[in-house]
Amino acid sequence: MRQRIAVVGGGPGGLAFARVLHRHGHPVAVFERDPAPDARPPGGTLDLHEGLGQLALDKAGLLAEFRGLSRPEGQAMRILDTDGTVLRDWRPRPDGRANPEIDRGQLRDLLLGPLDVQWGRGVTQVVPGVRDGVVVHFAVGRQETFDLVVGADGAWSRVRPAVSSATPHYTGVTVVETSLDDVDTRHPALARLIGDGALGVYGVNRGLVAQRNSGGHVKVYAQFRAPLDWHTHVDLADGEAVRASLLALFDGWAAHVLDLLRHGTAFVHRPLYVLPVSHTWTHTPGVTLLGDAAHLMPPLGAGANLAMLEGAELAESIATGADDLDEVVRAFEERMWVRAGQWATITAAGLERLVSPNPAEALALFDEVQPS
Repeated sequence: MRQRIAVVGGGPGGLAFARVLHRHGHPVAVFERDPAPDARPPGGTLDLHEGLGQLALDKAGLLAEFRGLSRPEGQAMRILDTDGTVLRDWRPRPDGRANPEIDRGQLRDLLLGPLDVQWGRGVTQVVPGVRDGVVVHFAVGRQETFDLVVGADGAWSRVRPAVSSATPHYTGVTVVETSLDDVDTRHPALARLIGDGALGVYGVNRGLVAQRNSGGHVKVYAQFRAPLDWHTHVDLADGEAVRASLLALFDGWAAHVLDLLRHGTAFVHRPLYVLPVSHTWTHTPGVTLLGDAAHLMPPLGAGANLAMLEGAELAESIATGADDLDEVVRAFEERMWVRAGQWATITAAGLERLVSPNPAEALALFDEVQPS
């Protein structure tokens, strides 16, 4: 009899896990608290790395479709000084596919494919160690039992407490996100400034980053060091008040750079939280974690990639491995902890350098990671 398997969370990691199991003909229940795929904005663009996210898509049989949707030109990166001087301007090679970009919404739809996700099924608690398996409690008051429950439900995971008492802590860095629509037509000067990929401008303990998405859409991220309650005297629901506060925070920067904030259409407050770099847990039969639920780290290009590869690898091991499900999961966790710990260390150090008292640290970091 095949094991009863559930994954909690319909993000990239959970969907990659379910899609690979589906490819191998193994049933899996996918529970997502959002009531529908388009219930909230999917977020910005992702760069999927060859040995991480792209490998996961290959395991799911979706690599060719991904290449048709992705934007290799989105790998371009331009760095400016706060006075508007162009310091670096990296352009990808025409055949470069190391880290092409794809919109999160497009990736979600690609992974969804034939999956039967149970939308609007928020999980409140997961209880391992019962006689018939692991019990999943839902917000609607029902419960179901499984042989394995995979927590892919993000930073504030409801599955994590079943295996770990760790909770995310604030990094000291806050991000406020805004957007520009139809940028090529409505804001052609900004479109030229941003180029085909991303633009980064770094000052003392703050930065502005703009990322081009498909369809002329641009995400802009103001990032800065501040107490968690920095907005005490700002109504975050008042877009104009947030805009004014950010413009004051970045006062003195080049006018055309600050147009990224002046023309933003809405503002979303995103303080950055992380889990401990070396987060592990005592193996608990019937429950495991992946992605942000397991190793929340700064959003520097690794998180979604790791989540997808972890989901694909675990699913592949379950579908093609031995009959001992618990041993498969135990081995997966050991591998995941080592790799995630390495990336958590890298991204924690990266955040310290990107939002730094010395803006030269940000430039030096990009010099290290960008191809020469």
